[in-house]
Amino acid sequence: MPRIAAFGGVYANPHALRAVLADARARGCERLFCLGDLGGFGAECDAVWPLLDGVECIAGNYDIAIGRGDTDCGCGYTSERDNQFAQIMYDHTLASTSREFAAWMATLPGELRLELGGLDVHLVHGSPLAVNDFFWESMDEEDARIRVRASGADVLLCTHTGISWQRRIGPTLVLNVGAVGRPENDGTTDVRYAVLDLEDGQATAELVAVAYPWQAQAASMRAAGLPEPFVETIETGWWTTCLEVVPPPERARGRYHVYREAMPTGFAAEDGAGWADAPELEDDGRPVVGLFGTPLFPPRLWLYTNFHCNLACDYCVVASSPTARKRQLTLPRFRDLLDQAQAEGFTELYLTGGEPFVHPDVVTMCEEAAARMPTVVLTNAMLFAKGRRRVDLERLAGLPGLTIQSSVDGSTAALHDAWRGAGSWAAAMDGLRLARELGLPLRVAMTQTPENADDVPRLREVLAGIGIEGDAFTVRPLVARGLAEGAESGVAISDALMVPELTITADGAHWHPVGGDRDASPDFVVATGEVSLAGAKRRIVERFLTLRQADGTLPEAFHCAV
Repeated sequence: MPRIAAFGGVYANPHALRAVLADARARGCERLFCLGDLGGFGAECDAVWPLLDGVECIAGNYDIAIGRGDTDCGCGYTSERDNQFAQIMYDHTLASTSREFAAWMATLPGELRLELGGLDVHLVHGSPLAVNDFFWESMDEEDARIRVRASGADVLLCTHTGISWQRRIGPTLVLNVGAVGRPENDGTTDVRYAVLDLEDGQATAELVAVAYPWQAQAASMRAAGLPEPFVETIETGWWTTCLEVVPPPERARGRYHVYREAMPTGFAAEDGAGWADAPELEDDGRPVVGLFGTPLFPPRLWLYTNFHCNLACDYCVVASSPTARKRQLTLPRFRDLLDQAQAEGFTELYLTGGEPFVHPDVVTMCEEAAARMPTVVLTNAMLFAKGRRRVDLERLAGLPGLTIQSSVDGSTAALHDAWRGAGSWAAAMDGLRLARELGLPLRVAMTQTPENADDVPRLREVLAGIGIEGDAFTVRPLVARGLAEGAESGVAISDALMVPELTITADGAHWHPVGGDRDASPDFVVATGEVSLAGAKRRIVERFLTLRQADGTLPEAFHCAV
């Protein structure tokens, strides 16, 4: 049974190359193939040359450029920032590679075509289309088939992207063998290569992770004066340079997602709406940042405890009402989400609905949540004075970390009740007064409608009378979703226009709380079912990057909370 090993992207890392070759030989690989890019990223390019004895090599874009003495690597990056980092790498490689090694690189073929185990095996660097073509796992089917048809082989081996994968495209096994010179942006220091078994017209492949003395590689890079972001990748397994070329699915799996210079400085709170105190972006010296925990993806988690409600407000974005499709989070699911929220770095929790205070376990939820992190529960405040709910509210009084947020849409019953129903203003104000008497921290948001647009100053006075003033009151726009779909005064929203705030319901994960209803806002669904918070965050980042790359812009902020 012919067994071969294939790898790419040595990237001037003799320590990893030595470990990979030893591993491949220990596994009984009869032939060893290197798919190019011997230099770049690391410091010791000449040190890899002696190790390649017995290895069949083809040229990558780096080897072609070094062999010719070009002024750049020809990596194929389109981002200015990517190219800046690539130039630093290339300049070091060009200056530190001996002319003898460079001349040897110039003799390497651009591809190999072999008959192995009854199979036509094609080895290229980027793809059959170009030496610097990026053949990603997430590439759409038609584009992938174009590359497979250009090869026509039974087995197509490539590299260049630095992230390994395998998949069958039609009858062809396509295998990106990864890179042995740096880790795969997965948070481990291991590197990867491919082992293939080829026999009787059948091919099977394994992508093998190999540990190596990465500390020695990091030390050599520092000694050579290479920038710290390069060294950090070797030490942590996370890419801190050359990110823009990575497609959203692959980039979302990493820790860092955009260059720091592409981040906005903050969001203005126009007309009193919005979240004015978005978290400051800490400057840790890295050229890149992860999206989560920044103004582009705030670390606040929204949980829809339920969707049924004692009201049927005409502008409810999630179409809650007494007759809404009944679905709610169970207490075990809620507790699991709390555990995940802490593990995933969320710093604020918002409980909403429906009306949370019709959920039988809402008080327990509030108590357990507030013990973990600052928690806000959004309520219409109408049920506080009735029966057991007054007793429940007393349980919450004085609980550190809990805030009650309600909605009041005017200084008079006429203004408020026009959208929320007769008697709702009086009941809400009674509930707020009771909560204030019990010492609960309060916030109020007014949804702006054609009827109450001029009433903001008067409502501020009314709310100040019960101790709700300053930053505890805000105005938010009417959103044309749910029951307010088609409203003339409603604001049209989409995920392309809004910063995400991860929202979990009994149906799944959603982009933002205003799109928390699967039926009213199917375009805001991120995942269905009991998805993990880690998985939902990754999907949001991927969608964010896809939307951002569509026109090169970043979304504006729209926030439900005060």
